[in-house]
Amino acid sequence: MSAPRVFLPLNLASEPFRKDRPVLAASAATAVLMLGVLALLVNIIVVEREAAAESRAQLAAVDAQLRAAAAEQARLEARLREPENAEALNRSVLFNALILRKSISWTMLFSDLEKVMPGNVRLITVRPYLGGDNAVQLDMVVGAQSPEPVIELLRRLESSPAFGATSLLSSSPPTQNEPLYRYRVSVSYAQKF
Repeated sequence: MSAPRVFLPLNLASEPFRKDRPVLAASAATAVLMLGVLALLVNIIVVEREAAAESRAQLAAVDAQLRAAAAEQARLEARLREPENAEALNRSVLFNALILRKSISWTMLFSDLEKVMPGNVRLITVRPYLGGDNAVQLDMVVGAQSPEPVIELLRRLESSPAFGATSLLSSSPPTQNEPLYRYRVSVSYAQKF
């Protein structure tokens, strides 16, 4: 009897056989895909650089216009500050203030006050004046039999679209000559024309 034959897989070639073709094909496909992504990113960078250059050019143009306008304004202000023009400037400021003050419609003012004034509050005096920011302020003195109606008036003034922030400047109790509580109130007024 002879011994059973055992076959051992032997490769006598100098390089063993490997299945590299799928790996090489996948690597080539990945390289092509990455080259495509690289080309896309380079294109995006170029487009963004061109857009940034255009934005910088527009910004420089606007900045130059702003500098030219500021230089023109400085030149005009220097001219207005000259002694021979100072009187005209002061007169212009005075006329503008008078025009703004006269532009307040008393009829509209009393109509707006009538909408917010409770029935048991009296308007004793009202004086409009221009505030620091050329906003119209009303200096009013109101009277009532008790403080509660005046508090209601203050609430209504602050919630009204024609009036704004209010402040209570002073108050005085009733006297023998004046039977009403008197309150001096300041309120901003935005008249609708």
